Amino acid sequence: MRKITFAVLLAALALHPRGAMADAYDANNYLPTNAGVVLTETNLPILFIDTKALNGTTTVIHKDYRVAVRMTIIDNADGRNYADTLSHPNQTIDYDGWVGIKYRGYSSFLNAKKKPFGFRTLASSDVEGKKQKVKLLGMSKDNNWVLLAPYHDRSMIRDVLTYELARPFFEFTPHARYCELVMDGVYRGVYILCEKPSKGSHRLNLQDPGDEDDAVSGDYLLEVGDKDETDHYYTSKYKSRDTNGYDLLFNNKIYFNYKFPEYDDMMPGHPVQLGYINQRIADMEDALNSWDFADPETGYRRYIDEMSFIDNMLTQEFTGNPDAYRRSTYLYKHHDDIDPRFKVCLWDFNLAYGGSLQEIIDHDTWKFNNKSVLQVIMHTLVPFWWARLMEDNDYVEHLKQRWSVYRQTNYRQSHITHVLDSLVHLLAVGGACERNYQAWPNWDENIYLSLNNTHNYDEEIAYLRSWIDHRISWMDAQLGYDPQSIYSRQRDEDEGTDPQWYDLQGRPIPGRPARKGVYIRAGKLIMKRTND
Repeated sequence: MRKITFAVLLAALALHPRGAMADAYDANNYLPTNAGVVLTETNLPILFIDTKALNGTTTVIHKDYRVAVRMTIIDNADGRNYADTLSHPNQTIDYDGWVGIKYRGYSSFLNAKKKPFGFRTLASSDVEGKKQKVKLLGMSKDNNWVLLAPYHDRSMIRDVLTYELARPFFEFTPHARYCELVMDGVYRGVYILCEKPSKGSHRLNLQDPGDEDDAVSGDYLLEVGDKDETDHYYTSKYKSRDTNGYDLLFNNKIYFNYKFPEYDDMMPGHPVQLGYINQRIADMEDALNSWDFADPETGYRRYIDEMSFIDNMLTQEFTGNPDAYRRSTYLYKHHDDIDPRFKVCLWDFNLAYGGSLQEIIDHDTWKFNNKSVLQVIMHTLVPFWWARLMEDNDYVEHLKQRWSVYRQTNYRQSHITHVLDSLVHLLAVGGACERNYQAWPNWDENIYLSLNNTHNYDEEIAYLRSWIDHRISWMDAQLGYDPQSIYSRQRDEDEGTDPQWYDLQGRPIPGRPARKGVYIRAGKLIMKRTND
């Protein structure tokens, strides 16, 4: 492992000050380091983007606004997809139409050569025209999608692994499908086509709030974190605090970004909506700051869904997410008549599981504690309420009970290994992983914020396994869970420690012990439990 001193780490971060990002683009739409990689056949879906006009000119993709381009997705049922569509004309087309596309993300865009995208499916080539809800790669209908570009995450599985493990515990957790991207005939590597936290009926199912009476208490979505990409936001009147409860002195402001409705949709026409949601945030924080914050009737439980916050805390802490709580934290609420409390949904784990430079400083720590100097340097601090919740004995007891449920279900060591292995196999079996790193050879590259301590894919996955094993043991110790208890030991014995894996056609996967009821299909992870 490459040794990095604390002084060197600070110096490296100082060379990359964070600031507002103006519109960014490249005339060639950011070609890969090696633009000569050839894709012929893959087990993953192939996503084609065509930016070329009839006269041969390129439509340049921008960071600040969408442009219309053609997108085609091939996904054959037998898991064999061909890039040469002329020689293989009868392939299954999952989608063929117009999309309004732009670059997305902050550090994932600014500090990575391989760029992520956000896009909307359109009914025509008019980028400002009617949006069209469609199913993509088996995911539910919507018109709002993202293409994650794993670059900081050299394993390419951190986001997907997190969502698959956490899915049973949240109202909405993004579904994701791996694909290989070809843009204007140039191979661009492995991407992750992903749902995002948004208002759609198959996402958070948010409805437009009204302007009168109780209608104004409708549905809202907020993001806690950076204000770099927006001009309007709510600034908390409370400061982040250290582990002794004292306000931190530097870069200490907490921001809430309006995701739905967006600020421009509320102002100037609907000021009552903006006033309502701002007051709701203030009421929540006031309750958490009060002397009787833990009172079951008058305290914070009036404003937040305790179990949702516990589930978020367990997920963030298990993954050791350096962005936990302070960036990409999505709070949403439904109409007061349905549920007036804020809930949390998950997003952004590409630096989790020991993948960040922060791991050097904050090894074996709770992420809610605001101990990290990196958080101060990066101008984003954890809101005071996460540490405040841990001052409530009932909350802590519920957290421990919930962790026991996690460890006996989706977070069993054997199940974590099964999901991780399936994702690695999915990327390796058809050569997608190898092609990706031919196009983007970043093993020896110092990527801002990313821990560079492995030199190839096998080493990265070995490090990831080791990190998870250590972290889960640490969590068990912190939360008082005994993995050798009679119940948990009996469960492992009932399920067996050497499960077998089959593909969709029922064939054992080479090199993997076989398990009936667990399938891997082109770009899709399907976990099915059976009684066999």
